[in-house]
Amino acid sequence: MTRTWSELLGDADGRRETEDEQRGFFGRLRDSLTKSRRALTGELAAAAFDPADDAAWERLEEALIGADVGVRATAELVRRLEARGVAGDLAGPLAEEIADLLGEPATLGVAARPSVILVVGVNGTGKTTTIGKLAQKLRQHDRSVLLAAADTFRAAAEEQLEIWARRADADFVGSERGADPAAVAYDALERAAAGAHDVVIVDTAGRLHTQANLMDELAKVRRVIAGKLDGAPHETLLVVDATTGQNGLQQARLFGDAVGVTGVALTKLDGSAKGGIAVAIAYELGLPMKLVGVGEALDDLRPFHAPDFARALVAG
Repeated sequence: MTRTWSELLGDADGRRETEDEQRGFFGRLRDSLTKSRRALTGELAAAAFDPADDAAWERLEEALIGADVGVRATAELVRRLEARGVAGDLAGPLAEEIADLLGEPATLGVAARPSVILVVGVNGTGKTTTIGKLAQKLRQHDRSVLLAAADTFRAAAEEQLEIWARRADADFVGSERGADPAAVAYDALERAAAGAHDVVIVDTAGRLHTQANLMDELAKVRRVIAGKLDGAPHETLLVVDATTGQNGLQQARLFGDAVGVTGVALTKLDGSAKGGIAVAIAYELGLPMKLVGVGEALDDLRPFHAPDFARALVAG
């Protein structure tokens, strides 16, 4: 059953989705994974799987790596399928094992009052759009939200986030271009304390002059947040563009080392044949997938549900 926003946010009494709504989202997820699924299942179909055929295992490995599942996760999936003694149709067993590698569902860190979500990722991954859609969903679940524009280096970053704040009926904190991002985060927490906001979402820069500068700046923002509010940030959400494939895995490593990523939002799935990167990130780095974007509409940002994702990736 498709995972709901209430489950992601830890709202035990939230509205359950209807079966039609769940089928509708699964259809969009399946459509978004069409390129990835074709890259993978074309090889699987050609294999007409015979476990005694070494060439069939080689084709399976090539198909998984080609879908950006990654070498380590591919080796583990093959090991598990060999142990199961699978033969014939691989789709069901493979989907089950992929879902298992993706891990158990995790909630979003919004239980504290206020909760602070630090959003990181390279420019162009869809950070601002993801923040805006998430803010709207939080408002629909009766959270008061404050957006903080701590990406003070990119032209128009603040303006874009302020537009999303208005759309979501959220409050907004910004600054002059080139201001200290950590100071913006600090001001946002000050305002949240005064205004009794439930959730503060902090946008951050994705590109400075060097990678080291970026990571140092993000680490500073995180330290300031932690120093201002005990236990914060409660969630450090990494936005990964699915079209980047294995580059997304490297991004997850770098940002994880710098700021302690707690979850991943996978975006632009509708334009990628590299959806398997979710498996690589989850298995190799132990990072839970929490959100998935399958299009531009508000409802196209959804809680990640491993069984649905695995089924859409492999079998449709």
